[in-house]
Parts: sequence; C-alpha cells; structure tokens
Amino acid sequence: MEENLLVGAFTQRFRANVDEDLKQCYERFPILREYRHRPATHLSGGEQQMLAISRALMLRPNLLLLDEPSFGLAPKVVRVVYEAIRKIIEEGRLAVLLVEQSAELAMSAATRAYVLKHGEVVGAGSRDELCGSPELSDAYIGMARRDA
Repeated sequence: MEENLLVGAFTQRFRANVDEDLKQCYERFPILREYRHRPATHLSGGEQQMLAISRALMLRPNLLLLDEPSFGLAPKVVRVVYEAIRKIIEEGRLAVLLVEQSAELAMSAATRAYVLKHGEVVGAGSRDELCGSPELSDAYIGMARRDA
C-alpha cells in the first residue's frame, strides 16, 4: 500500500519532502501506517478512500478535487474521512473542491458552497449564509436552521 503513496510523490525532488508528507499521511490516517505493507487491493472501501486522498496530497497540489468522498462508506469511516477533510481545509495550504450529495456533510467542511438543483445553481455563499437561509436550508441543504 505504501508504494501507492510513493507513486503520488513522483514529482517531488527532495526525499525529505517525501518523508515529511508520508509522515503527515500516517498522522492523518493512522490505519494506513498499520497497513502500509498490505496490498492496496486488500484494503476496505474506507481505507481505499483514505489512501486515495493521501496519495493525492503526496503530489503537494494547489487544488484537491474530491468527488463524493463519503459514498458507500460506513458512518464511522465517514467521520474519519471528513475530519481529515476539515483539517486539510483549515490548514489553508490548498483549495478543496468538494462535490457531495450529503449537503449536511459538505456544509460541515465547507467555507463557501454552491447549491445545485438539476444542474442549476440555486444558492451560493458562505456556510453561514446558506444555512441561515430558510428557503435553501429547508429545501436543499437538509440542515435545521441554527436560529430555529
């Protein structure tokens, strides 16, 4: 499995950077350290999602694209993955574009969001603006308004 992470670092010139990034991956997802010698095909779906995110981060990108990172995962694993996504966003080192059907999950991580309905943008703004809008919150976001 670790070789999958190292493939993600193929553009890096300095081994020290690779070692530091690998350490961060294992801190973000400790289960990956435990399974580093296993074939990636032997990982669960959630562990594979953690590996995919970590491999992408090994490239040191400016933008991380995540398409439904919670899809098909057990609730416990979703919590682990989303905690990592929130931390990545909070670090502020890269932009994150997150596409997620679960609006509540997406809003738990987002600083800014766009709400789509049938491919049309029906709302845009900060998390607080969107969650504070009764029309958007009730109809599309599925979260209870904070002042309700």
